[in-house]
Amino acid sequence: MSIFKINNEFQPAGDQPKAIDELTKGVQDGLRYQTLLGVTGSGKTFTAANVIANIGKPTLVIAHNKTLAAQLAQEYREFFPDNAVHYFVSYYDYYQPEAYLPVTDTYIEKEAMINEEIERLRHASTQALLTRKDVIIVASVSCIYGLGSPEEYEKVNMKIVKGSPVSRADFIRELIRIHFTRTNGDLTPGQFRALGNAVEVMPTSERNIYRIEIEEGMIEAIKRIDGVTRSIINELDFFYLFPAKHFITADDQLKRALESIKSELEDQLELFKKEGKILEADRLKRRTSYDLALIREVGYCNGIENYSRHFSGKKPGEPPDTLLSYFPHKADGSPDFLTIIDESHVTIPQVGGMYAGDKSRKDTLVEHGFRLPSARDNRPLKFDEFEKRVGQVIFTSATPSKFEKENSKKVVEQVIRPTGLVDPIVEVRPIQEKSTYKGQIMDFIDEAEKVIKKGGRAMATTLTKKMAEDLAEYLKERKIKTEYLHSDIKTIERIEILTQFRRGDFDVLVGVNLLREGLDLPEVMFIGILDADKEGFLRSETSLIQIIGRAARNVEGHVVLYADKVTGSMERAIGETNRRRTIQTAYNKEHNITPKTILKKIKDITDTLEREHHQAVDLLLETDAKLFEKNPEKLIKQKEKEMETAVHDLDFESAAILRDEIKALETKLGKVNKSKKKKAV
Repeated sequence: MSIFKINNEFQPAGDQPKAIDELTKGVQDGLRYQTLLGVTGSGKTFTAANVIANIGKPTLVIAHNKTLAAQLAQEYREFFPDNAVHYFVSYYDYYQPEAYLPVTDTYIEKEAMINEEIERLRHASTQALLTRKDVIIVASVSCIYGLGSPEEYEKVNMKIVKGSPVSRADFIRELIRIHFTRTNGDLTPGQFRALGNAVEVMPTSERNIYRIEIEEGMIEAIKRIDGVTRSIINELDFFYLFPAKHFITADDQLKRALESIKSELEDQLELFKKEGKILEADRLKRRTSYDLALIREVGYCNGIENYSRHFSGKKPGEPPDTLLSYFPHKADGSPDFLTIIDESHVTIPQVGGMYAGDKSRKDTLVEHGFRLPSARDNRPLKFDEFEKRVGQVIFTSATPSKFEKENSKKVVEQVIRPTGLVDPIVEVRPIQEKSTYKGQIMDFIDEAEKVIKKGGRAMATTLTKKMAEDLAEYLKERKIKTEYLHSDIKTIERIEILTQFRRGDFDVLVGVNLLREGLDLPEVMFIGILDADKEGFLRSETSLIQIIGRAARNVEGHVVLYADKVTGSMERAIGETNRRRTIQTAYNKEHNITPKTILKKIKDITDTLEREHHQAVDLLLETDAKLFEKNPEKLIKQKEKEMETAVHDLDFESAAILRDEIKALETKLGKVNKSKKKKAV
């Protein structure tokens, strides 16, 4: 029986059952790489979830950005409500890496803003991997960056047992040793406070407090307490407390590291002197000596990660420990988990490009005396190192790239949409004007006017922002209601434009790379791809297939590629679209399915969102009015806890509503306190 229990509210449909069976068999047969080639809207994530349930191994899901990772984490939590689904991304809200620009002699110091909630979720991920098997971690590509040794992290965790002998002072020293910090105020994750004979600690992975009561040199009681209400949740016989940081170093390792850093410094200074780099030698000596002094005194310095190789004891050039190191491995050291790489045509190149960019920046810092050569070992994994450290891999993409195609022993297709919709009809027409042909712009106008008469919409994609703006202006002059959309337009304005487009306030949308906008526009009947024969990123096979897919939401979907020659990318994109269309049409005929245009409610997204948001805040304030009168401080703390829970669940909409309610309550409390002071005077 699988350790994963999938929500049976959802059932596979279309060609999902076949895809699930084939991928499951591929994993069971030991295939290293497989690809799930699924068109948009075919339910690739649900197929992957069923494979996870069938295989029953811890799983890593990698996405190419934080937003997509959050969406996937939400979906997997829906599919596996009883299992451990965690979210692991970079904990920086803002990150400016350390760099040096020799041309302008500009040194840029590292700047970072750490998001404490994301750091807590990262700890929850690693702790889940070390304590249970039914774990799914949805991560961004930050999972290939150095994280600290899982052996050291697990080795120094404290097992706190009721009835075990310990003094209060020794217990506090142990907490400090595993990087918990002491405070006298409210606890946050990674902190503790001493209250009489009791010590209260908040683990890094949760918002509850553990109260350890010590009497006569023995732990008399362990109580788990709600961090906001202070109510006792339960009493425990024991619990495990993991370190507050992922990078853990024992005392003997610290001494060895300091000596190793000092030795490397001497070698590098000698090299600089031989090369006549007096300025670089002086710079390196001052910086490294200062860092060593700080590490000796306080155990930390800014940029300590650049010395990570010395602390870990790894050899020069040896790969760092990463999140992948925390997943289970077989006795021979090979990975014993499943890896799913989402939108692999984007994610794989991103993983492959991380090392080179990092190395180039580090080489410049080392060359000019800002860092020791060992700083190069604080790095992401190289691609071949990544391959060795991931388990069996399933790529998911509507447009798999060369790497997936060449390496996958099995490519499983999932091209049937539950709606019965098929890929659109695709034609090629010339760009240039001829005696019997008006050229691409006038032909696009003719096609657009046809669908506008039917109540539909049309889209055009251009190669540059200027072309998009000029075409939109020209269409307006022709009395065709048109707007343009590109990356210079702010997010809220983009949403407003799309809402107006769907509503019919205008009929034609012109853009540069509309496939990147995440468009779901069932009203679109026609798409014109201008200058389709100009090979490059915007007219690659992948881009063309993605753009063509934008017309797959409407039963009358039709696409024209304007080109004077048929490029290889065009030929492959058209061939793939026609192949999928043939399969989809045959399936519909066999199962008596009549495709229908998706009916999606049109509403003013921005107005509705804003109105609903304010209504929700007002409703909460009204509901909580009596609680506020009784104990406003307690209510605010309770709301803060609810907000943190919403963030933990990646429910950012609810978190935003609670955040604004808290602001309103704090303002109201301030006015109450001000009024009381006036009366007292």
